[in-house]
Amino acid sequence: MLQSVSQPSSDVNRALPQEVNMTCDVAIVGGGVAGATLAAALKNAGMKVALLELQPQAVAAAKTQVYAISLLSAQIFEDIGVWEQIRPQITPFKKIRLSDADYPGVVEFYPEDLGKKEELGYVAEHGALIKPLQDFLNASDHITWFCPAELVKVDYKSDGVILEVRGAADADGKAVSHRIRSQLLVAADGSKSPIRSAAGIPTDGWKYWQSCITTKIKPEKPHNNIAYEKFWPSGPFAILPLTGNRCNVVWTAPHAEAQALAALDDAAFLQELKRRYGDQMGELELLGPRFVWSVQLMQSRHYVKDRLALVGDAAHCCHPVGGQGLNLGIRDAAALAQVLKNAYRKNADMGSRQVLQEYERWRQWENLTILGFTDFLDRMFSHNFWPLVALRRLGLWALRSIFPLKQFALRLMTGQTGRRPVG
Repeated sequence: MLQSVSQPSSDVNRALPQEVNMTCDVAIVGGGVAGATLAAALKNAGMKVALLELQPQAVAAAKTQVYAISLLSAQIFEDIGVWEQIRPQITPFKKIRLSDADYPGVVEFYPEDLGKKEELGYVAEHGALIKPLQDFLNASDHITWFCPAELVKVDYKSDGVILEVRGAADADGKAVSHRIRSQLLVAADGSKSPIRSAAGIPTDGWKYWQSCITTKIKPEKPHNNIAYEKFWPSGPFAILPLTGNRCNVVWTAPHAEAQALAALDDAAFLQELKRRYGDQMGELELLGPRFVWSVQLMQSRHYVKDRLALVGDAAHCCHPVGGQGLNLGIRDAAALAQVLKNAYRKNADMGSRQVLQEYERWRQWENLTILGFTDFLDRMFSHNFWPLVALRRLGLWALRSIFPLKQFALRLMTGQTGRRPVG
């Protein structure tokens, strides 16, 4: 992610050229999955796109995050033309098991519940997503990477936006600087988006009382492409299947408990892990380090201003329960691409608020629905207050017994509700 949007130092002022040395239609700041997906969706639209990312491509691709990929996200990648490169590197899940701790009333979802033959979704490691997107973009004459590059200053004009960018040092050790003029700036620079903050766009939301521990394990028995979501009083506990019969664990717990668990030695951590994991896959082997991060809900009050649009975590964040976060960003990117392509074909000003408001109306309320859904799930299941325990177990019974309700919940989780972007 890009780290700063600030007034440049005097040294930078001397280094930055005062003339514009690139003109483009869309400038995207942030080369993560959401930003790269937007650039890829615009690849064949005839627009000139600049994509700025602080980290070198190889460093960005080496991140260890793991994501659940919805059926709609897979369709978006297929429409873009990059799915054939992504699909062999990721793992489908063919069943979802939803349970309330050790309560025997488990809800199981199958592809047949959606009229599908094979899969309900996929699990992807970060590199398996971003590397094909990078390769796809590197092959385009219409997309210019500035990578690594730091955004130093943004100057909004009535007819465009001017970006002052500091790139990597040249052979003489001097920073290579650029001045880019664009019709539109897209902020895909993360939940702490400096661009959003500098533009004065307020946000609403809260930090949860929980943190997440993520780690990878290798079970003794096959995972059989099953995704588990187990709700414990301390928080949701997800098991996602990976390639090579590995699994990714996303373990939510109150902050102090999460820090204490992460600090345990491997043997003690595995013992605690098995209590929540269950014995369905036999003995477990830890494969790597544990990462701890706090979770929050955040919604930007505006997704657009004149010459500016927010996508992905720059616009919103949600609890990781249900694996919705990245999928919302991918849908943002596809929706914004559709709006921009329609405007470009009509020769309209793509940076005008009049054009961009269609994107805001489309995505803001759909995202809010998912943010509310994930918040409801976490709060409903993350305690032992007996009236709510009874209520949620009644809800699980209803999901098992009332097929239209089960199908609606599954459609919501897999991205089959709401307006679908057209490739």
